[in-house]
Amino acid sequence: MKKRKLGKSKLAVPVICLGTNVYGWTLSEADSFRQLDAAVDVGLTFVDTADAYSWWVPGNRGGESETILGKWFVKSDRRKDVILATKVGSLPGGGNNLRATHIAQAAEDSLRRLETDYIDLYQAHFDDDKVPLEETLRAFDSLVSAGKVRYIGASNYSGARLAETIEVSRSLGLAEYVSLQPHYNLVERHTFETDLLAVVEKYELGVLPYFSLAAGFLSGKYRSKEDAATSERGSMVLKYLNDWGFGVADVLEQVAHHHNATPAQVALAWLIAQPGVTAPIASATSGKQLQDLVAATQLNLDAEAIETLNAVSTPQAFANA
Repeated sequence: MKKRKLGKSKLAVPVICLGTNVYGWTLSEADSFRQLDAAVDVGLTFVDTADAYSWWVPGNRGGESETILGKWFVKSDRRKDVILATKVGSLPGGGNNLRATHIAQAAEDSLRRLETDYIDLYQAHFDDDKVPLEETLRAFDSLVSAGKVRYIGASNYSGARLAETIEVSRSLGLAEYVSLQPHYNLVERHTFETDLLAVVEKYELGVLPYFSLAAGFLSGKYRSKEDAATSERGSMVLKYLNDWGFGVADVLEQVAHHHNATPAQVALAWLIAQPGVTAPIASATSGKQLQDLVAATQLNLDAEAIETLNAVSTPQAFANA
């Protein structure tokens, strides 16, 4: 399994990160266990979750994904084989909280659910501009100093706030973010490439794009509103069901055919090849989908394929559609 260094940390991570927001949602505990066994066996040892996953499911409260992971760690005795990332600050029902008291309590709750005494990468799920940056960063720094967290990262920050946050850490001598989780994929390029890329390159941050397959649209499974209606996540792809989105999907299929691959493999391989990207986050709900994640790490797209995909998916192409 190919690996890359995560920013300026000492973590070497596989070039695909296994997303677990489906655990306790569209994947049962037993199936999640089987997936984790298979993933770690083939080297997909970088796992991302959040304390909020998955409060939106009827009957859930948040923390279900972490709980399943913790049970698997106990059952498998493979905590040491996994680079574990989780997130804090997203509140059930909506809203954000990066107050020091909340971070301290949430970290203890996550450690308990995860059945571990440390988190490799603890990330602010969303920026919280109601809280002074110093307060948030001191809370994270305390967790690092206590050995409960190895590194900290950010998710869903603007470029300006990300840069400001790192500068505050440096001015105060506190632990600083080593990574960013942005919304970035073949059909969501503008914000990352115009606002975030320069910042992550300046500060040498690792980049872990989420929604790497655009909620499944880039796998080719959604070609109509009727297709979307059959899935729990179908509503997320409706904005791509237009001439431009179908144009991207058609080219993706052509490139996949040329490389004897699937559209999902190509979409992930394209993302892995993009400047700044460390490891796209992608989830799977079947053995076939997990195989796609592994295959994507082994797929080397030629320059012509990357240029073809770049051309059809530019924000300008979208604007002119």
